[in-house]
Amino acid sequence: MQKKSQQVALGGIATASCIVLMFATGMIPFSYYALPALAGLVLIAVREENGLSTALIVFAAVSLLSVFVVPIKEAALLFIAFFGYYPILQETFRRIRPPVLSWAVRFAIFNAAVVAAYWVIVHVFGITEILEEFGSFGQYSVLVLLGLANIFFVVYDGAVKNITLAYRNWFRPKILRKAH
Repeated sequence: MQKKSQQVALGGIATASCIVLMFATGMIPFSYYALPALAGLVLIAVREENGLSTALIVFAAVSLLSVFVVPIKEAALLFIAFFGYYPILQETFRRIRPPVLSWAVRFAIFNAAVVAAYWVIVHVFGITEILEEFGSFGQYSVLVLLGLANIFFVVYDGAVKNITLAYRNWFRPKILRKAH
């Protein structure tokens, strides 16, 4: 019973932490990319301590709440489309062999998520200001920005891997085990 209570408590704390980070996108200028990415990293602890299914439930809860409470809908959509589930499922994608295929799958998932998120932002939410901003950069600006986003993805992928390793090899044995 104590184990189940700890799982529920960790899930609740992680959900609340993610929602606070997501809500802060409305208060901190230009944070609508960084804070959803950071909120996704919180879910690593849930996956490591409670397993994949609980982490996906927390992701679903944060996604649903984000749609209603996050003032910057673009941030909520980026969390739902990529940043929320990727840290949970990254190890699954990394296990694909050969490594070139693993990278191809991860890049395909990222690019599909980015394109889908911005399609929804423009065509469903009707936020056309994004297209107007692209217009001043020229016709190739979308491709340039997607290329820059892919560079960011490589950095984020490495960060997720390193934070997972740090959690397993340092935080869990040194901090969590002392608390029990």
